[in-house]
Amino acid sequence: MALLDWIVIGVFCIALIGVVIYVVSQKNNNSADYFLGGRDATWIAIGASIFASNIGSEHLIGLAGAGASSGMAMAHWEIQGWMILILGWVFVPFYTRSMVYTMPEFLERRYNKESRTILSVISLISYVLTKVAVTVYAGGLVFQQVFGIKEIWGIDFFWIAAIGLVVITALYTIFGGMKSVLYTSVLQTPILLLGSVIILVLGLKAVGGWDQVLAICGAQPVNEYGDKMTDLMRNLGDKDYPWLGALVGSAVIGFWYWCTDQYIVQRVLSGKDEKEARRGTIFGAYLKLLPVFIFLIPGMIAYALNSKTGGAFLPVDAAGVAMSDAAFPTLVAKLLPAGVKGLVVCGILAALMSSLASLFNSSSMLFTIDFYKRLRPDTPEKKLVRIGQVATVIIVVLGILWIPIMRSVGNVLYNYLQDVQSVLAPGIASAFLLGICWKRATAKGGMWGLLSGIIIGLTRLGAKVYYSNSTNPTDNWFKAVFYDFNWLYFCGVMLIVCCLIVIIVSLLYSEDQ
Repeated sequence: MALLDWIVIGVFCIALIGVVIYVVSQKNNNSADYFLGGRDATWIAIGASIFASNIGSEHLIGLAGAGASSGMAMAHWEIQGWMILILGWVFVPFYTRSMVYTMPEFLERRYNKESRTILSVISLISYVLTKVAVTVYAGGLVFQQVFGIKEIWGIDFFWIAAIGLVVITALYTIFGGMKSVLYTSVLQTPILLLGSVIILVLGLKAVGGWDQVLAICGAQPVNEYGDKMTDLMRNLGDKDYPWLGALVGSAVIGFWYWCTDQYIVQRVLSGKDEKEARRGTIFGAYLKLLPVFIFLIPGMIAYALNSKTGGAFLPVDAAGVAMSDAAFPTLVAKLLPAGVKGLVVCGILAALMSSLASLFNSSSMLFTIDFYKRLRPDTPEKKLVRIGQVATVIIVVLGILWIPIMRSVGNVLYNYLQDVQSVLAPGIASAFLLGICWKRATAKGGMWGLLSGIIIGLTRLGAKVYYSNSTNPTDNWFKAVFYDFNWLYFCGVMLIVCCLIVIIVSLLYSEDQ
């Protein structure tokens, strides 16, 4: 990192501090101000926040790494970003007219208190142990790779980067609430986009153009059926990404994430009215078209550069295998000139901080509204704001405490986390989908749809952990269903099963409508 890079980073930090000071100066008088920004956000702020909140470690590390290891297959998940429009045109009217703050609160109004508690618990645990921890863990790795620093004052630079990222983000989230998330997203999104586009352009220049990427990646087979890294639709026999499974699985996960997850929906609920919320989803959907070009394709460029240099471009692990997850930070470290590198580092910093800020705000809102306020419904609004700030601090501490575990198992846990969404989504999606689209769905039906999703999902994850570490597992029906069955097909079948449970239980217990 040159002096000019540090100057650019310093200017970005000063601008961020200015935005935060402006936001903090606007008092949060009640919980609506703190958690939903007073519900007066414009479509630009909503769309930018949706995009900036979505772009995190799963893109900087995961999507670019997937591009470097498997090519175009993971583009299916980005293509499903069109489902943001379903959020705006189908779900937003129900959410806004219900005047709810959280998704579990909506389930209570549609079903019962038990459904609200189940979703609240699932969401909070998954946020702290997966999204917060993975983002912080990946942030530490990215900055260690980009800055090329091993230690400072005898302390591993990973810890300095990871904890520094958490503390800075937590401070402006605690004091500014949702407004700080929205306003900083408007600053961070253009920088993230500009920095990523620069990486794409310079990467293509270094490799010799898009034709070179196609030639090198198009010559690399990914299965025994003749599919190459450049193929989006892969043979039905492909063990990882069969085209039908990819379409179905990504659709189920996309529906859950874009239409029912507190992390995303909270941005839309902050809109000043339904029209602004819908316009924000359109803007967010347009922005969501970009990650394939600015993250996945740079990953493929890194693979092509590594091939052209005989394996000298990407770092290798202890076994001598190229580390595909290091694709994006390696491009930043090796290709960018002084000044530009600082700008891209700001973009990476913006992406990670925005994701973390959104997670902190959403998690504290879930705790405050779905647990504390339910136990003490007469709590004054200003005290709810303070409780939300304390909850953010607790979530930050829990996330930091989980980092050593993340680091000790590293890539193994990161791979498991990809499965978490595929088994988390179907049960929640079934409860929301039938709750809105089918009037006869009852309280017990919705609750058992959620519970069945948790039971089946935990069984699948448990089977994966057990059989992955078993030396000589016995073949049986349980292993065939819960371990051998392709995870994408499993996700689709699981949604059907959960929907059938909601329907059957609702028909059997129709009297509680």
